[in-house]
Amino acid sequence: MTYPSGSYGYGYAPPPPPPKPGVIPLVPLSFGQILTGAFSAFGRYWKPLLGIAAIAYGVATALVGGAMALAWNAVSDNVDRLSNLPHGQDPEMADVRGLFVAFCCVWLTGALCLVLANALVYAAVPVVAQEAVLGRPVGFGAVWHRAWSRLGAVLASVLLTILAALVPALLFVLGSGFLMYGMLAGIGASGSDEGMGPMVAGTLVLLVALATVPLTVWLWVKFSLAPAAAVIEGASPMAALRRSADLVRGSWWRICGCTLAAGAIVALVSGAIQQVFSILAWIPMSTLTFDADASPGDFIASMTGAMGIALIGGTASQALLAPLQPLVSALLYVDQRIRKENLGPVLAQTAGLL
Repeated sequence: MTYPSGSYGYGYAPPPPPPKPGVIPLVPLSFGQILTGAFSAFGRYWKPLLGIAAIAYGVATALVGGAMALAWNAVSDNVDRLSNLPHGQDPEMADVRGLFVAFCCVWLTGALCLVLANALVYAAVPVVAQEAVLGRPVGFGAVWHRAWSRLGAVLASVLLTILAALVPALLFVLGSGFLMYGMLAGIGASGSDEGMGPMVAGTLVLLVALATVPLTVWLWVKFSLAPAAAVIEGASPMAALRRSADLVRGSWWRICGCTLAAGAIVALVSGAIQQVFSILAWIPMSTLTFDADASPGDFIASMTGAMGIALIGGTASQALLAPLQPLVSALLYVDQRIRKENLGPVLAQTAGLL
């Protein structure tokens, strides 16, 4: 049997490639195409992405640093009393309680600042992703204006997602608080089991928190596309959450796998960056000898220095890598709309390819 000759030797030309005006082809995407598109968008639009991330996390770090300074000023007398505690004498519970309250206040300030910084980045990234898919340029000013105008909706959708998973988070905080309280209560109490009760309670609470992690992951994936919907479609917070749930329905495992794989890549790179700062953070801790002669003040001073260095390292890696995860989520949002709503031809027409 013979075939008529053609331009490709078989008589029939292969189908034309799908339209690709920007960083992704306008067809249902594989994970490799989504990941490649995210890195391509990061490379093409790194100035507005890193600029907004640096502002968001820089301001957040400054606020946390201010909170740490205020907390230190409030508990400096407690630290002095603990530093000058005679050997073998138990610390006063009022001093330990003051340190515990100061730690909780700083942690709460840090958590709020982190949520606000993440919301600003999650509001900016879909703006960039929308233009990157169409292959159009966009500057810092335009990204900042659109991100700021949608910050309230994105922040509300992020907060609602956090509230939905608040129980395990509170359990982790409560368990960690009990553990720290128990350790502080036991410092300097030679042969005393005064801190054993809070430490046992903290361990049990942390185990309960671990049991609630599957629910947290399910909610996180279900609402992971809400920021993109809030920015690109201009949806209200509740509408964005419903929109995300509709788009994720039937593809939960696929979106979960893509999101977790992208998160693992970001975590590996972030871990490599923070490893350098971890080595630096060990310097103040290496000066402390954990024996009976070590005072609570020495322990607190060393921990403060280590936490400060770790905070700088975390901020640097967060600002550098923060846009990658929301870029993947934004492209997953586009991919789901291409799959479910045949968005590809609309995007091609918008890009001027049809």
